[in-house]
Amino acid sequence: MLYGRAFLPEIQEMVDSRDFKGLREAMVEFAPADAADLLINLKPEDRAVVFRVLPAALAADIFEYLEHDAQEELLHGLAQNTVAEMLNAMAPDDRTALLEELPGSVTKQLIGLLTPDERRIATQLLGYPEESVGRLMTPDYVAIRDSWTMTEVLDHLRRDGRDSETMNILYVVDERGRLIDDIRLREVVLAPADRKVTEIADYAVVSLHAIDDQEEAVRAFERYDRTALPVVDGQGFLVGIVTVDDILDVAQEEATEDIHKIGGVQALEEPYLDTGFFSLVRKRALWLCVLFLGELLTTSAMAHFEEELERALVLALFIPLIISSGGNSGSQAATLIIRALSIGEVTLGHWWRIMRREVMAGLALGSVLGVIGFLRVVIASQFGDTYGPHYVLVGITVSVTLVGIVLWGTVSGSMLPLLLRRMGFDPAVSSAPFVATLVDVTGLVIYFSVAVVILRGSLL
Repeated sequence: MLYGRAFLPEIQEMVDSRDFKGLREAMVEFAPADAADLLINLKPEDRAVVFRVLPAALAADIFEYLEHDAQEELLHGLAQNTVAEMLNAMAPDDRTALLEELPGSVTKQLIGLLTPDERRIATQLLGYPEESVGRLMTPDYVAIRDSWTMTEVLDHLRRDGRDSETMNILYVVDERGRLIDDIRLREVVLAPADRKVTEIADYAVVSLHAIDDQEEAVRAFERYDRTALPVVDGQGFLVGIVTVDDILDVAQEEATEDIHKIGGVQALEEPYLDTGFFSLVRKRALWLCVLFLGELLTTSAMAHFEEELERALVLALFIPLIISSGGNSGSQAATLIIRALSIGEVTLGHWWRIMRREVMAGLALGSVLGVIGFLRVVIASQFGDTYGPHYVLVGITVSVTLVGIVLWGTVSGSMLPLLLRRMGFDPAVSSAPFVATLVDVTGLVIYFSVAVVILRGSLL
């Protein structure tokens, strides 16, 4: 396999010497993905030179693998006729992904460069709601009739299947164009020539709706393990197909967005290095300010227990330990549940099972930390007088508090995403920093409440 970057010096030399024939012959040897990897390392003006010498079909294939910014930059550097040829040769779904990211005026101008047929397709796909399956689909598929024989099907494939996105699956439609089944190509090839489609069809078809959210499509591909799925409109008419390569892109975008939110950052629309400085600061500042205001409540909690702190200053030594343990346990639980929700491992109907598991997990984890905390106090007291004569009671206070706060952290961290989903919000909004802040504040209340009960009559 050829990898583009390894041949960058040779390609750059051909561009500099204007060896267009050699450049064209060299570029056709690369796979489109490798060619795109090579071109992204050239200067923009040299990138345009390469595209001018490529066949339109190959240029379109390579163009689809470029990042959006590189695509837009290249469109500005190419002649109008070259852009027109490339856009008309692009796969409809990839072209839609490009056009929906461009300013409206630019999109309108580029649509005007398309042929009437391609313009109709582009307008139709862009007419579907954003983030819908309709924006992902391509109308390049193979449809057959259930009354055809295998011979007729194969003749149809040879005649009209050349431009299909994939021919692994053939879609069976009725006389009006409604989807009624899908069959694998291997079934057609292996069946006797005179057998009809209706004899091998099972009429159990899985399809997507054009207005479905793209996340629904991701879950459908995961559930049914397909490389392509048909798309129908509200009346059941076959309008296109979605292929797994587009779904992988969506899955990556959705996972990236969730990870950003879990980290307490508004989702970035562009790659990190391509995001503007002020945009990056703005998307991080909002959550930081919200979390900062939340953490201010810890000062209120400490002020409420100021008298206890003055009597037993030793309690202040364990505040960082206590609140960090609760926040960490809450963040763990929130991350696990958010991810499980996003990939369909759990639903709202599992809330009671989740609650029971997290209660038991919180007690177990809290007990482990509680034992460690108690031993830390007891052992340290054998070598000094840091914790005073009532060190055993201090150790018990720390131990019991750790059990309580870790239990509270795991329960709140696991239930908050479910609550947000029930209210119609994105569970990822209950990010790890948000849960940690919540548990920090309540953790102080738990800590001092336990201390008042255990240390009353000794330190308090």
